[in-house]
Parts: sequence; structure tokens; C-alpha cells
Amino acid sequence: MRFFPPTDSGHKGPCPLSHALNLHAAPNVFREEPEDWRFASRPHLLPTDFTRGNGGLTGSTKPAARRDFSATAATWATWGFIGLGRMGYPMAQNLRAKIPESDTLIVHDQNRELAQKFKEEVGIAAAGAGAKGKGNAIEVSDSPRELAEKSEVIISVLPGPPHVKSVFGHILHPRLSPVAETVSAETDRLFIDCSTIDPTSSTEIANAVHSSSSGRFVDAPMSGGVVGARASTLTFMLGCPTHNSNGDGKLAARVTPILQLMGSKVVHMGTSGMGLAGKLANNYLLAISNIATAEAMNLGIGLGLDPVQLANLINGSSGQCWSSKINNPIKGISPGAPAERDFEGGFSVSLMKKDLGLAMKAAREHGVELELARRAEDVYEDVEEEEKGKDFSVVYRWLEGRSTGGNRSRRGR
Repeated sequence: MRFFPPTDSGHKGPCPLSHALNLHAAPNVFREEPEDWRFASRPHLLPTDFTRGNGGLTGSTKPAARRDFSATAATWATWGFIGLGRMGYPMAQNLRAKIPESDTLIVHDQNRELAQKFKEEVGIAAAGAGAKGKGNAIEVSDSPRELAEKSEVIISVLPGPPHVKSVFGHILHPRLSPVAETVSAETDRLFIDCSTIDPTSSTEIANAVHSSSSGRFVDAPMSGGVVGARASTLTFMLGCPTHNSNGDGKLAARVTPILQLMGSKVVHMGTSGMGLAGKLANNYLLAISNIATAEAMNLGIGLGLDPVQLANLINGSSGQCWSSKINNPIKGISPGAPAERDFEGGFSVSLMKKDLGLAMKAAREHGVELELARRAEDVYEDVEEEEKGKDFSVVYRWLEGRSTGGNRSRRGR
């Protein structure tokens, strides 16, 4: 099923949400873009202070009205997740594994077969771990709107600005009803967007959510890649106002324990859009260091160095970085890295190019000079033409193909 930007037909006057999100200009976002665009569904909110123990989650503060931990409770929390791509699938999997057994996770994806696969695979795994009755329940939703109507917390992981705008256009138009019937009237519906988009678009969406009284919206992009998503070691960069709309209680404190179900670290970067500002700065550095790592390895091997010894030297010296230690482009150096499987999986060249473009756009809007950006963009454009769909560390193979000298037989291929 594909979703299209909503229209204002049947309504008097223009829809402020449609104009705020530029919905009518959004493309048919589900036809073309990315391997990472997937959907999931229906979420619920944790109490403010949750800690993880050997037995799972325990609440140390008074729970919200609907969260009753007594054995006789008839109603439990419902969680939603939008986006079951390379990152979203393992994130949603970890979420399902760590929330209480009686909670429900609703997932949605444009590829219903994928959503059904998630329901079957993750549900079976959860049942094998000891689920009883309706424990570890997973449902598949038909639309983002349906997901939001049934959820108190909605987590989204989408490829880019058009996708996020389109999805929230469907969610917010027509206006969502309050969730007071299903959860404490003092608790707003919570949207957590983990997509990497530009801060301006994210702030527009946050304003649309808040001005329509549809809930609270925070940006929480993550770093750590597919490996981190699977291992639940992601770092989240959180952008949100300090307080809830009613002014009592910190919004960041409400969001943090939810993100910790899918990662190991949450850094509150500031108000709305600041999580994305941090993410774009980080990914700009990653885009450059990935190319530099590929060039350094290519240089050393071309000069006759053993690739493993060279990597050990770099990773024990001042040149070390994530691309050299965790995602080294040479087979046999970083266990589990995409280089071990012909650069399949991981973070695609297309998405790296997209993030670089977002960083460049943000830099132009704020008058910031990025001296290396244009050349890096050219590199990723060329690599994408030859290695589309591969992990972005495949830059090394592209460089190798352009090299003419050195001992190419010692690359561990």
C-alpha cells in the first residue's frame, strides 16, 4: 500500500497542516526511495523513571493511569513503530523484546509482507522466550493514521524529509482526537522521529503537531549503524523542549527511557531540531572520515604494507576512527563489517549521500563553510553509480579500481 499527501477537499478553507508541511509538494514517496523506508505501528508510553534490571523493566515512580502493573490488569500499553527497514526492523525487534510481555506492538509497512514477516518471526522468537497467552503481542496496521489513532507513543524511522512530511500529513489531517480515553489525560500522545532529515523540516512538523494539539513531537536521530541497531547499542541525539506542554515534568526525562530500550546512550542536544543538528554534524564527519580511511588503506597497501598490520597501526594511533575500527573496508579486519560480505547490508551509499546533502543544505542556510563537502559529494555520486545499494565503505573498492600501482594481491580479498 502506498500513501499520498492528503488533500483539503471537503474542508472549508486551506488546511494549515498541509501548508506548514508543504504536503502538496511532497512526491509519491513510496514508489522510489530507499531500502530503508519501512513501516511499523502502535506504541505506548513508559512511566518517567524506568530502569533495566535482570528481569526487564521496573518503574521507580508512580505509573501513568493506564499502566497498571498488577497481575489483574486488563489493559496494557500499546506501542507503535513506523519504519521496518535496515535500521527500523532490529530497533522494533529490540523494543518488542524489552517491553512487558502483555504490551502490544503494532507495526506498519508499505510492504505488508515484510510487516507480516516481522509479526511472525519476532512473535515466534518472543513466544519461544516464554510468552504466555497474549504476551508479546504484535499487530500489523494498515496505515500511519490508524497507527497514530491507537497509540500513545509513535516511533518513526524513515529515509528522508519527503517521507516524514507525507507520513505526518496523513497522521495529522484530519486532526487527531485526544488520547485521554486510553491513557492519563495528563499525558500527551508522543511522537519520536528517529529519521535523519533537515532540522528545518523537523521543526515545521513539530510545530504542526503541537499547534494542532495532536501530542508532543521530538527528533531523536541515532548513530551506530545496523550493527548498533541489532545490538541495541545505538546513540540517540535528542532534540526537544525541556518541559511538557503543561509545564510540569521534563519531556526529555519522559523520552529517554523509551530510547534506551533500543540503544545504550541518549544525549539531549537542546530544543526541537537540535538532535538533527548534532546528527548532521556527526554524519558530515563520517562522510569525510570514511573516504579518508579508504584512501589511507589504499595508500598503505599500495606502498606494500600488509593490510592487517596497517589497520592495527592506524587503530592504535592518532588516525583511528569508526570507519577504520568498526567499519574497515578491508575484509578480515572488522568482524561483522559489510566488507566481510561484499559490502552488502550496512549504511548504503545513497543514504550517506543523502545525509551529506542535508548537512550541506543546513550549512548554506546558516552561512557555514564546508570546504571538503563538494568533493566528498562528487565521490559519493560516482560511487553510487557503480556500487548502488552497497554499504558506503565500498568507496574503498571504487578507489582501488582507479589505482594503477602497488601490490594489489595483498588486500585480503
